[in-house]
Amino acid sequence: SDMEGKVVEAQHCVWYGECGESEKVPGKKYNCNYTGPPVPLQPQGYELLMELCPGYDYGDRNLCCNVDQLHTLKGSLQLPLQFLSRCPACFFNLMNLFCELTCSPHQSQFMVATKVNASNVEEVKYYIGQTFANAMYNACKDVEAPSSNVKALSLLCGRDAKDCNATNWIQYMFDINNGQTPFPIIPIFSDVPVSDFTPMNNKTYACTESLEDGSGPCSCQDCAKACGPKPVPPPLPPPWTIFDIDGMTVVMWISYVAFLLIFFGLVLGTWCYKKRTIMSEYGPILDSNNPLSLNSDNSDQGNASCCETLGERFENALRTVFSTWGSFCVRHPGLVILVSLTLVVAFSGGLIHMRITTNPVELWSSPTSQARQDKVYFDSHFGPFFRTVQLIITTPINDTTIYSPYFGGSDVPFGAILDKGILHQVLDLQLEIEALVATYEDQNVTLKDICLAPLAPYNDNCTILSVLNYFQNSHSMLDHSIGDDFFIYADYHSHFLYCVSAPASLNDTTLLHDPCLGTFGGPVFPWLALGGYDGTNYNNATALVITFPLNNYLNDSVRLERALAWEKEFIKFMKEFKNPNLTIAFSAERSIEDEIDRESNSDIRTIVISYVIMFIYISLALGHIQSFDRLMVDSKISLGIAGILIVLGSVSASLGIFSYAGIHLTLIVIEVIPFLVLAVGVDNIFIIVQTYQRDERMSHEELHQQIGRILGDVAPSMLLSSLSETVAFFLGALSNMPAVRTFSLFAGLAVFIDFLLQISCFVSLLGLDAKRQEGNRFDIVCCVKLPEVQETKTDGFLFRFFKKVYAPFILKEWVRPIIVMFVGILSFSIAVVNKVEIGLDQKLSMPDDSYVLDYFGNMSEYLHTGAPVYFVVKDGLNYSSPEGQNVVCGGVGCNNNSLVQQVYAASLISNYTTIAFTPSSWIDDYFDWVKPQSTCCRYYNTTGAFCNASVVNPSCVHCRPMTSAGKQRPVGEDFMRFLPMFLSDNPNVKCGKGGHAAYATAVDLYPDDTGVGATYFMTYHTILKESPDYIDALKMARALAHNISQSMDHEVFAYSVFYVFYEQYLTIAYDTALNLSVSLAAIFVVSTVLLGLEVWSAVLVSLTIAMILVNMFGVMWLWDISLNAVSLVNLVMSCGISVEFCSHIVRAFSISVKKNRVERAEEALAYMGSSVFSGITLTKFGGILILALSKSQIFQVFYFRMYLAIVLLGATHGLIFLPVLLSYIGPSVNKAKVFAAHQRYVGTERERLLNY
Repeated sequence: SDMEGKVVEAQHCVWYGECGESEKVPGKKYNCNYTGPPVPLQPQGYELLMELCPGYDYGDRNLCCNVDQLHTLKGSLQLPLQFLSRCPACFFNLMNLFCELTCSPHQSQFMVATKVNASNVEEVKYYIGQTFANAMYNACKDVEAPSSNVKALSLLCGRDAKDCNATNWIQYMFDINNGQTPFPIIPIFSDVPVSDFTPMNNKTYACTESLEDGSGPCSCQDCAKACGPKPVPPPLPPPWTIFDIDGMTVVMWISYVAFLLIFFGLVLGTWCYKKRTIMSEYGPILDSNNPLSLNSDNSDQGNASCCETLGERFENALRTVFSTWGSFCVRHPGLVILVSLTLVVAFSGGLIHMRITTNPVELWSSPTSQARQDKVYFDSHFGPFFRTVQLIITTPINDTTIYSPYFGGSDVPFGAILDKGILHQVLDLQLEIEALVATYEDQNVTLKDICLAPLAPYNDNCTILSVLNYFQNSHSMLDHSIGDDFFIYADYHSHFLYCVSAPASLNDTTLLHDPCLGTFGGPVFPWLALGGYDGTNYNNATALVITFPLNNYLNDSVRLERALAWEKEFIKFMKEFKNPNLTIAFSAERSIEDEIDRESNSDIRTIVISYVIMFIYISLALGHIQSFDRLMVDSKISLGIAGILIVLGSVSASLGIFSYAGIHLTLIVIEVIPFLVLAVGVDNIFIIVQTYQRDERMSHEELHQQIGRILGDVAPSMLLSSLSETVAFFLGALSNMPAVRTFSLFAGLAVFIDFLLQISCFVSLLGLDAKRQEGNRFDIVCCVKLPEVQETKTDGFLFRFFKKVYAPFILKEWVRPIIVMFVGILSFSIAVVNKVEIGLDQKLSMPDDSYVLDYFGNMSEYLHTGAPVYFVVKDGLNYSSPEGQNVVCGGVGCNNNSLVQQVYAASLISNYTTIAFTPSSWIDDYFDWVKPQSTCCRYYNTTGAFCNASVVNPSCVHCRPMTSAGKQRPVGEDFMRFLPMFLSDNPNVKCGKGGHAAYATAVDLYPDDTGVGATYFMTYHTILKESPDYIDALKMARALAHNISQSMDHEVFAYSVFYVFYEQYLTIAYDTALNLSVSLAAIFVVSTVLLGLEVWSAVLVSLTIAMILVNMFGVMWLWDISLNAVSLVNLVMSCGISVEFCSHIVRAFSISVKKNRVERAEEALAYMGSSVFSGITLTKFGGILILALSKSQIFQVFYFRMYLAIVLLGATHGLIFLPVLLSYIGPSVNKAKVFAAHQRYVGTERERLLNY
């Protein structure tokens, strides 16, 4: 009977119904003390019971709770419902805990009232099975809150998710201080009966199990056990090594040693062989049989091969054409100069149509590239990515404060920047920036006019991503604290700690009950607003990051100008802002372009000085002054200036022609082309003038015939170099990088026009100048005349030096092996070609003294998050069908390889994939929002219009019925019916899931809401510091998007704002190789033809140029020059300038008729070498040295260093390596040419020269 009494007693209640108002939590009520048996539920509560506690929905429903209590329970479970119902098993267990507490007919088995006041139950003890608690926690611990990228438990546990466990979560939910519980409930955890109580240990579901009502297991994102194994990043491919040394290095060493052995073997072999031959007594006889001897008969003509004869005829034709043309120009100077001038002026007229591109997007990415098309698609569907104005604030003060939470918990250190005094000062600065007023066309522009305000028009607060938005940007909220005379229970410290774990919350769980949501209606994520912390210990932050996103306009230039005006005002304000406690680095969207413009203006000065130095040098060096009295007669200042004007004329004509054609100029073109054309053009001028100065007029010749003959000799050489360059440049224009393409086009045309002007206009001017000199008139002031004197003709100093000293020295038997040094340098360069870094360090594009440099420095030091990255699902996916939903969503029933799941999996190995967080997923939030259990989605049953969760109105009904079908996801018509409501709903206390702030731009609806077009899922990259990081991030995001597209069978692309600039680096190595090989091939073909079909000569020219280019890579590696569009332009240019250094000498060698290779090389070096040296090397040197003084780092690195290398490598290869190479393996004499030269000079005073 004792037992029976126990059982009867066991079936009683602890409470029933609601009584008095709660003292601690206003608006909530205590339950009434009642110890009788359970009572049948009133019929109007059946639907609620079915919804909340389906387990009791049987028989006559005898319970310990009435309808009021069920309503209260539903209200209390709203927040957990919105965040945990993504995972049905988790939510079911949680409901179980509360249903048993509130309504169980067996209440007294596991519950006891410990404090009863009159009829109110003021405190209870609740015995809960430890197994139940653990199972409930395990089912919920992985659930994500998709719009804020944090675990849902962060929002529901009162602490960060990583510190949350089964017991402290339940304790927190039952704690009176969380603002929801009207009276304390003390949980006691045990699996065995405790003092006559049997703990509540109902059946639980794991997150991998389906429930009885048909809802499926939770998705991988919300339940780690449902995932496969955690993804493992693939190992990096090991570098190629041989004996633990870099593979390339070893291979090059071996090849170099092999070359040395063969080379010295051959040199010694030939030397011994020669010695033996000469020692023999038949020496003289052997010598006379030498086919190269000119003393034998003219029967040589017969031995010339067909190819040689053809080459000689071609050569002769060129010579004749140029001679006739030259003498015509000298005879009719007025006509030639007039025509040239008219054409140049007509072409340059195009400059009035000139457009300069400074927009970096246009400069670096071709309109057909994938990144550009993605950008256009993104901008046209979702609006362009916003403009960013950002401050990074640190403080010189260095003291950490320790905060001890009143309700227990370990001490928390707070960094100096989070000191309340400093935060007040930062808030003052932030409010001042908000209040800035700029003027544009006499109208005031404020931040409100241009900022991103996601909830406009009902809430026009600007988005400001700042820690102070946790305090709604208000000084009084920052000072808000609750305490008594002795203790502070809660203040800004506790609010901050809550908000960084639950940025989207509308009501913090401390006693303050302040919201964390920003005034603009969206969350401020701590990883965007703080910097310099470790892990997720945001309290250790050393920097505050404040970001003002501004609207960007695609085709609305007026509004864009207003934004620019405000940014300008902001920059001015920040430059003048002083506060000893704050160190601020800042940047606006326009900063980089502004600084580049400012830099270009200071660069123009440097460039002009550099040109002036070259001008002065040229006009002085051209003259060949015999003696001091004849200084003014022999100087060639006017001719030098005319030559330079011709060069500049050809540049402006080229710019003009392309401007007529509507091709935009770039700064690179303006800076590099005059430099290039000057190098090429001046060289040709020196060759013409110096050949004329060294020549003697024959007895039967007039001046015009002499100049014609000289032009016939040198013009083919000029044609060879100019044509090779032009063709090489025009082929370089095949590149798809706009900067390289425009450069190549302009350069090719300028070089060619320059050549045409030099063989016409300049020759006429040379004729006039020669007449002036012969008439002993002064240069410049040509009316002044010197008395006739018999002048003796002497050679110039440089020419004498080259002929008497330099050429014989270089070609001495024991100096020639210097060639091995060049091969050594080449081997080194080949070994490092693959180690040259790719990319352009942003810092280099700024002037030395720019404020943006501080910003870049702070950005890589403090920031923790990279740029946002959007996974864009292109138009055409059917979101209304379950299949269409399953390939993108991340909740229950979604595919394991859906878009959200794949991005989530990538974020788990963010060090490898560079994807930092789970994506925010509009579709999952929409499904949670539309569930009938939540109060979010309601409409007026009278009008069908949307009814916000905060509205109290009996005519508002749930969007979906409370049936098992209604709890499923909306499909078909329903999906489209409620989606626009979701996208216009603002988050509020009753419903934190409204999608207006977070997703209004993420979903592109068709007109009249007939369907969903393109949509995006946003996440962030990890922090990217150097160029290679950005390139890697682009590669990874593209690979991920490609995988997603394949598994969805629908196109998805990744878009981030920096992809447009970094895409070129994915293919730049290939582009460089292609560009340079095509140019080399072009040079080879042109040289073969113009050298009179001498293939071997052309091979040697191409080989030397290839060596110069490879050595350029060696220099780039040694001198830290990265490979990018700027250096690629310079490499294409160095290809052109190398032609100048090599082709003249090879041509001089191939037409020389001396006995053996060494002598021919010596002659070529003496005659052409001095012109090349004074024409290119010295001219360029003066100009280059000035570039080193430039303010701009791009100039110091890419122009000064690279030009210096081009000139030094070109000069050493052209004047040392090439002559020596020719003296070893140069082409043998073309017999036909020798014979022709002999014939041409028979009977003239030149004959003795040939036979000496």
